[in-house]
Amino acid sequence: MKTNRLFVAAVALIFAFTLGCKKESSNINPGDAAHSKASTRSSTTLDPVTQRKLAALYAKIPVDARRKVGGKSKVKLELHPEYRDIILKTLKLEESSCNDNTASSQWLDQQLADWNSTIINYVLTTAMLDLPTYDALLFENSSANQKFGAEGQYTQRLTKAFKDLKRFWNIQAENIVLAPMHGTMLTDRAKLLRTYKAAFGLDDPSANYYADFVLAIVDAYPQLRGGNHPMFSFNAFAQSTFSFPPYGVIPDKIIMGDGIMDAFAATGYADVAPQAILAHEFGHHIQFDLNLFGNASGPEATRRTELMADAYAAYYLSHARGASMQWKRVQLFLNVFFNIGDCSFTSDGHHGTPTQRMAAARWGYDVANKAQKQGHILTAQEFTRQFEAQLPKLINQ
Repeated sequence: MKTNRLFVAAVALIFAFTLGCKKESSNINPGDAAHSKASTRSSTTLDPVTQRKLAALYAKIPVDARRKVGGKSKVKLELHPEYRDIILKTLKLEESSCNDNTASSQWLDQQLADWNSTIINYVLTTAMLDLPTYDALLFENSSANQKFGAEGQYTQRLTKAFKDLKRFWNIQAENIVLAPMHGTMLTDRAKLLRTYKAAFGLDDPSANYYADFVLAIVDAYPQLRGGNHPMFSFNAFAQSTFSFPPYGVIPDKIIMGDGIMDAFAATGYADVAPQAILAHEFGHHIQFDLNLFGNASGPEATRRTELMADAYAAYYLSHARGASMQWKRVQLFLNVFFNIGDCSFTSDGHHGTPTQRMAAARWGYDVANKAQKQGHILTAQEFTRQFEAQLPKLINQ
């Protein structure tokens, strides 16, 4: 039986706190907490009629429903947010103590330049950052006829790489589902309703109140781009199968968000980022299959499995019988792994610093490139054994 864990590579955060930012000239009060640095952003206001409409919609939401949405999701999985630091930094909720101000985080910060404190407050208190993640997690249960990217621009590369990965690694991979995450689900009433009910346990009236509120927010603020803002799908994750009554069995899965791929495409990595991220998430399924998580927890345990997944990915991407990328493209995917490092050394979600992640990927590349038998593919078991021996050197980078 595989361990039930969710690896969220960007923003599958369960915001157990409620953020209260400095408000605009509005009588809406969707949060009660300390002031945030987010209040320094743009102060664009809505017209009074729209403000009153949003206030009236929010007032209808029962207090009990607000507690559920502001608390923990019903999905009983351990979360490892891959891009948590990037999200918190760009929302100005957390500062970094090491050099993780990478190109992807800078790009996302630019995309958020027109988000003011009220927008951020609405997004957090309605769990809008979580809704696309949980909708994909619980309801996208087939690889058939899926579109990756808002315009389908990543579909061909991902479907080909997924097929190759299943052939390359010697694990049981036939039942893994590859599915997308689209922020545009925030404009789909049916998807909003099912996700609020399934993930947060809301009853029908409460789910309807929240759906109305989210639809009104997306309509009122062009800054949200009709749900296509990368913030809502700045995420990729792997998950093992689990039972979720009454919705049935959720299959082994890899979810790829539009936003995270757009971020790397915009910063110069369009040629390799989708394949690199997918190969990393496939690496977690190797770990599920080989039962490599064990009972360990904490920053060191998470860092170990994340750096291992980076190494798996780099080995496949550079192997002659894998993606067979040449050195120029290899340099690009090394930078992809550098860009998703973090500096949360004491967090249970710590994935390794940018330098450590690049070192793990470079090591995986070297294993493939320096092999005496270029056509030979190491088994997942043998590659893992070699990685475990190398790990102490990698974390000293």
